[in-house]
Amino acid sequence: MGAPVTFMTMRTSLLLAVLLLLAACSSPSSPVVGGHDYAPQYDFSEFYAATNGKMFRVIVAGNPFPQIPQQEMQQRLLPVMQANRPRPRLTFTYAVPAELPRPDYRLVLVFDAANDLTAARVCAGEIRLKPHVAEPSGRFSVFAVYCRSDQWLSQTTGSTPATAPEDPRVGALFSQLFLVLFTDSPMMRPSRFPFFMPFPG
Repeated sequence: MGAPVTFMTMRTSLLLAVLLLLAACSSPSSPVVGGHDYAPQYDFSEFYAATNGKMFRVIVAGNPFPQIPQQEMQQRLLPVMQANRPRPRLTFTYAVPAELPRPDYRLVLVFDAANDLTAARVCAGEIRLKPHVAEPSGRFSVFAVYCRSDQWLSQTTGSTPATAPEDPRVGALFSQLFLVLFTDSPMMRPSRFPFFMPFPG
């Protein structure tokens, strides 16, 4: 018979697995989802009921690919988001209804957000970007906020190297980002720590 598995052996194995995972996630070419925070009012069941089988509006500010015109970039980005949507059978749209629903649920994606931009300001429509950069940075960095009318419910950041909306790394980032932004984890609790600001340019 082999040697019995001790607590220390299991602990060492777990530590090694965590270190290997962190090393893999820290690869410069890997999508990274950064700090996240949830308002006390956040409820996945509310999100599911509001979006399942329905249109879910997306607002985009900024352009991570300045070599592509804004409208073209957004249209090319939409199917990438749709292919990596969160669990509800929702359909992302940029269309603005003639009369905004109440409550007004929406996703706001801010690229190259100003360093002091907050989720509260985003949901209030007060969006500010970093100074305009004409040349592509090669980095797809986004500040994502889930809003209900003028109140933010969840927020996170994501970053990955990318050369175009169809870059597979963009899809991989959205897949991870949506899992965090629209989490259904019963262990989720509002953060006790200040939210990490958007990634620096």
